[in-house]
Amino acid sequence: MEYLETSAGSPLQYMADVYGHGLKYERPPFTFQSNNWEALARDRMSQDSLGYVCGSASTGETDRKNRAAFQKWSLVPRRLVKTTSYPRLDTHLLGQNFPSPIAIAPVGVQRIFNPDGEIAAAKAAAREKVPYIYSTAAATSMEDVAKANGNGVRWYQLYWPSNEHNDLTASLLKRAKSNGFSALFVTLDTYKLGWRPSDLDNAYNPFLRSDSIGTALGFSDPVFRSHFKAKHGKEVEDDLHDAASEWAGLIFPGFSHGWEDIAFLRKHWDGPIVLKGIQSVQDAKMAAELGIEGIVVSNHGGRQQDGGPASLDCLVKIVEAVGKEIDILFDSGIRCGSDIAKAMAIGAKMVLIGRPYIYGLVLGGEEGVGHVLRSLLGDLTMNLHLAGIPSVSQEDLNKECLEYDG
Repeated sequence: MEYLETSAGSPLQYMADVYGHGLKYERPPFTFQSNNWEALARDRMSQDSLGYVCGSASTGETDRKNRAAFQKWSLVPRRLVKTTSYPRLDTHLLGQNFPSPIAIAPVGVQRIFNPDGEIAAAKAAAREKVPYIYSTAAATSMEDVAKANGNGVRWYQLYWPSNEHNDLTASLLKRAKSNGFSALFVTLDTYKLGWRPSDLDNAYNPFLRSDSIGTALGFSDPVFRSHFKAKHGKEVEDDLHDAASEWAGLIFPGFSHGWEDIAFLRKHWDGPIVLKGIQSVQDAKMAAELGIEGIVVSNHGGRQQDGGPASLDCLVKIVEAVGKEIDILFDSGIRCGSDIAKAMAIGAKMVLIGRPYIYGLVLGGEEGVGHVLRSLLGDLTMNLHLAGIPSVSQEDLNKECLEYDG
């Protein structure tokens, strides 16, 4: 742990420290080769957890398109750009300034990857000054994660119960606000879990097990507990199996909300609202017209719908349509620093990191997550620096920095 803590908060200092340790013939505990994080994590995971995080919808076509889309764009370097400092990574989003343009994406059931789960990720995010997005499907209560995140920036991701259970939605939002979650991210593409062959092969659905994996938020919620007791005549602890099934049925109700239901969220949430899962220009325009503060251009990492478009391809069209009207974040397929740079050059103001930090969690808990975040930021910094791009602002990093090879 001491090896990594010496350079916390500075990705370039991290690089320098690693080379400094090398002078004493010491090697780092984690690889810096981002393409190897998944393979190393696969060797550590059970078949159930491996299938859950690495699996995709149906044939995996959407997931493959996500990765392939980045190869169609190239960062074109400029020369003799005189600089006196390394590129600035700070970005402005949702009315706030952030020191870097990445955030931890909401991933549920994290204790299936490491016993410390969300606690480790929340601590690492705070240490690296990266926003942490807490999932409704977490394996740790909202209150415990907020405590672990301390003074860090944290946002709440909602899996949205049906209107029949608006009291539950209101309770979750109230808890989020009282625990310092400053923005609401509403996932729109997962009102029912997708067709995921890897999970089906393992007969594994973490939300139906008789434990708190994926159910910690519900089991600790007073409205859910009251609902369960009224319906089943017993406490949650008396029948964890039925309680887990009941919770899963509420947060994955099977059918989508409508645009008119946003009004309920506005009534019960006084901070920024971000819609996650936007892929079409029409939906992006509707969000902007309704005054939504932000959208995440995302296809859930290819885990929900097969045969869909690459998230990066959608980003291009959406930025052209509403890039000046609404804050746009990007998710799905990010694996390295140049991926971050390309998404931002196209027009994203921030990028969510998903699977890579989970691989870090598998490999080393809090330190593994911190390593992944710092590595991605270091990779991004050096890519921009060597391309003659002084910052991630749209004035410096934009489509003029790219060449399309598709």
